[in-house]
Amino acid sequence: MTVQIGNIEVGGSELVIIAGPCVIESRNHSLKMATLLKEIMLGEEIPFIFKTSFDKANRTSVDSFRGPGLEEGLDILSEIKDTTGAPILTDIHSPDQAELVAKVADVLQIPAFLCRQTDLLLAAGETGKCVNVKKGQFIAPQDLTNIVKKIESTGNSNILLTERGTSFGYNNLVADMRAIHVMKESGHPVVFDATHSAQMPGVLGDSTGGNREIIPTLAKAAVAAGCDAVFMEVHDDVVNAKSDAATQWPLDQAVGLVSVLKNIFQLVRK
Repeated sequence: MTVQIGNIEVGGSELVIIAGPCVIESRNHSLKMATLLKEIMLGEEIPFIFKTSFDKANRTSVDSFRGPGLEEGLDILSEIKDTTGAPILTDIHSPDQAELVAKVADVLQIPAFLCRQTDLLLAAGETGKCVNVKKGQFIAPQDLTNIVKKIESTGNSNILLTERGTSFGYNNLVADMRAIHVMKESGHPVVFDATHSAQMPGVLGDSTGGNREIIPTLAKAAVAAGCDAVFMEVHDDVVNAKSDAATQWPLDQAVGLVSVLKNIFQLVRK
């Protein structure tokens, strides 16, 4: 099964890249990142969906930056969509947000820790928009079956499933590439989240750390294993990023990585 998002087909003959900064840090920064990423993907002839969050509701510390919130965030996302023409993916955190966010976003994302929340899944499905479910770090890939059924019960089969690593011991995640094969048996396209899979949650005490250097290895392995799209958080100043600074991928290295991923995808699909 393929999923159509605007003029982009996920699960078809081309690798799709879902990329953008973790959170909306400012209107100007988000517009800049969306424009530059769109230019990169056009140059590489890679279908592109822009992602960012208006609210990071699951920060480690109560003092962590969360974003501009729903109203201002949707206004910024709408401007990005009008300016770049790129489809938009963003998170929702409660059922009441689904209908509002669906007026702007092309893909409603269910955060990993909320992936089993029935009311949230149903509200997202009822919008008719594509729903991207991040597999919780606490569930096995085969357990997504019931999550998919919840969304499909609304009559919506436009579903993406994203692997983002599984909790393993303390402050660590492990990305099991077998999960991609298992999740594809659902009949829905599978996305691999290359940057969140490199996280080490809570390892810095009041914030999440991670290993940025492992991101290319994970992304290349996932494409070789058969994923249909790669999700990655990208920033032009990773050291000073206001969220997930340890695992956002540098903008100036994005071309090299996505080019390699495209080549691997083409080789595997042949």
